[in-house]
Parts: sequence; structure tokens; C-alpha cells
Amino acid sequence: MNHYRIPGISIAVINNSKIEWAKGYGIKENGTDSPVTVTTLFQAASISKPIVAAAVLHLVEKDILDLESPVNGQLKSWKIPDNEFTQKRPVNVKMLITHSGGVIGFGFEGYKIGDKLPTLLQILDGLKPATSPPIRVVLEPGSRWLYSNGGYLILQQLMMDVTNSPFPELMNEIILEPLDMGNSTFSQPLQSHYEKMAAAGHKSDGSTVEGKWRIYPEMAAGGLWTNPIDLCKFIMELQRSLKGISNKVLSKSMTENMLSRHFGNMGLGFVLRGNDEDLGFTFSGGNEGYRCDMYAYASKDKGAVIMTNSDNGHFIISEIYRSISAEYEWPDHKPQIKEMAKIDKKIYDEYIGTYHSKQEIRPDFDIKIEQVNDLLCASFLGGKYNLVPESEQKFFIADHGWEIEFLKDDTGKVESIRYFIIVGLGTAQRAR
Repeated sequence: MNHYRIPGISIAVINNSKIEWAKGYGIKENGTDSPVTVTTLFQAASISKPIVAAAVLHLVEKDILDLESPVNGQLKSWKIPDNEFTQKRPVNVKMLITHSGGVIGFGFEGYKIGDKLPTLLQILDGLKPATSPPIRVVLEPGSRWLYSNGGYLILQQLMMDVTNSPFPELMNEIILEPLDMGNSTFSQPLQSHYEKMAAAGHKSDGSTVEGKWRIYPEMAAGGLWTNPIDLCKFIMELQRSLKGISNKVLSKSMTENMLSRHFGNMGLGFVLRGNDEDLGFTFSGGNEGYRCDMYAYASKDKGAVIMTNSDNGHFIISEIYRSISAEYEWPDHKPQIKEMAKIDKKIYDEYIGTYHSKQEIRPDFDIKIEQVNDLLCASFLGGKYNLVPESEQKFFIADHGWEIEFLKDDTGKVESIRYFIIVGLGTAQRAR
């Protein structure tokens, strides 16, 4: 935690169908002595999405929503604007849940304490005081996977439209109260009686987020405040539902549907890993000042939730998972063994430069490659990392398993890089 400048971490581990242990480490805010406990609240960020997906599926089972019908036929107070893409195929609920609806809207910055907050309708149309662009369809629905916070905002509006209920109250009724998730809330801003329980968010340099945290009226996309114990209750309910011994939220058949692949590795709300008895379901989240992750198995009665109050949290989460995996004999999260190649460091001169990545769903960013002493280093998204050679053109970052490969044109000149880093897979072109 000191190495990564992470003030606080909370962990809960499921084993043999129960929460075997839960513990808080560190402090809720730098400069204080207030400890993180098992009841400390963190922003779950995008882990909100599978919780919301379960609530949508609950409404489907109640015949209030339909997975396959066009969303615009079910929305009342707002409609997805038609364009060249929606004319080819309409967006349906299933597409929104699986991030295959072609809807833009990768991330939201949140709002400072005291800022005027936009309504959901203002966010959907990009109207002030919203600070994000309008939520629109930018690809043919069903044609490809495009991670979309915007899609879940459409689901938020849809759920309110068909139930005539405020979103936080609706989520309480369907998920939080039935599962005894008493220390969780979708309310934004955070209600005053929860504030003393909440961990402050921290930036990568260790400084506290202004006002302690940001407000996210984009509740379905990333507005949940919770702790690992409550999230484990949600996980265990799904595991019990698969066995047919609990249906507080979903029937066994609907839970099986939720944890089946529908678009690539996307289930209905979760990312799925592995198959058969090793099938795992997972999701991660990151709001400003918070990083968290949940991972569980459909049939093994195992799982864990890790929440941190730092933008650097994802670095340590992978290390914690490796330890849990070793202790509890998980089939995933094993250490990767790589050999360091011996190469002529004179070749570094060919690689030094700035590479620009143009993203469809994230802001553009640069990857700067430079040599520091005898090491090749990559700087991107606020971090600087040593590159270890795996071959003459392929390098990895030892702490995280991230990879960067230098690509040459027909003349042998390095023109771009292929990367697998924090933002996922991509390519970046060398600046001229």
C-alpha cells in the first residue's frame, strides 16, 4: 500500500458458500487516523452495472420489461434519437446490458461538492449543467462490443419510466433490501448519515480528491456506494440461485441466462471468464479516487471483492487476487512467468519517441517512450513504467503484466506500437 500510495483497502473473501473473512486495512483519508473497517463505504463505480443488470432482469421476469423489444417502444419520458445506425436495427434492452447497442458514453468525470447537478434527462441530451456529451448511437446496434456507460443511463431512465419510481428507491426495493445490503445506496449525493462511513477518494499522487469525493448522478453507470461484504451478499445470492436454493432477485433459469455468454465474453451484466466448472463472473470499477473489483465462480462457491480509495488501486488488486488464488486454489489469477531477453540496448534509439493512441470510446492519449539509464520506460495516463524485454520488439511491465510491442513498416522503421495496458488492447501511431 505504501509503495502504490494507497491509503485504504477493504477485502471480503467467499469460500464454501460463506464470507470466510473480511477486513479493512489502512485509513479512510490521508492525514487522518480514521481506520478502514469492514463497514467503510467506497464508490463501487462500474460495479454498479451488474447490480443494475440484475434489477433489469428482475423486471423482465415480472413482465414489466422485455429483453428483445426495441427500447424506444418501452421508454416514455425520453427516446433514443433515430439516426442512420438505428434505422438499420433498433436498440433493445439486451444490447444495452451487454454493451452491444452501439451507444457512446465511456466515462463521466463526476461533479464537485456544491456543483449544480444535472438531471438524467439533461445528461442524456448533453444539456447544461451536464458536462458530458449527449448519449447517442454511434455504431450499428448489435454489430460490435463498445463499452458504454451511456447505455446503462438509458436503462436507468427506462427502469424509472416503467415503474414510476425514483432510481435509488427502486434499487433498494429490488436488490439492496431483499439481500440485506444495508450499508449500500445508489443515492447521489451521498446521504448525510452515510458520510461518516465513507472513505475519501485519493489521486495517484496520494492527495485527497477535492471535497473528498465526486458526485455521480449517472447512478446506473457508476453511482453505487457499498462495501465488500454487501457485494459478497449479491455474489452469494447468484451462486445460490444457480443451485435453485434462493430466488430473492432472480429465478434459477434467469440467473443461468445472466451468467451465459451473449456477446463475446459478456453475460447479462458480467464479464465471463473460463467455462464449465471454472466459469467465473467479474466486473471492475473506477471513479475518481476509487478502484475496485469483484470476481467469483458460478459453481465453486468462491469469490472475493476488493475495494480501494485510490486511483492506484488497480495495481495492488491484481497482487491481492494472486494471493487469494494461491491460498484458496482458484483456477485463475496465477502468476505469469516470463523470461527477460538479452538484447542490444542500442536498439532503444529506434523506439524512443511519442506514440498517439486515438480511441473511439476513451479520450485520446499519448505513450511516451524514453531511455532512463539502461532502462526503456513508457509514460502514459499519469504513470511511468520500466519496460522489460521479452524479445527484440516486445516488452512487458513486470508489476502488471502489461505489454508493448514495437511495429515496423516495410522499410524496417518503427511506425507504431501495439499495447495491452490499463485501457486494454490498442495501437498507437508514432508522432511525426
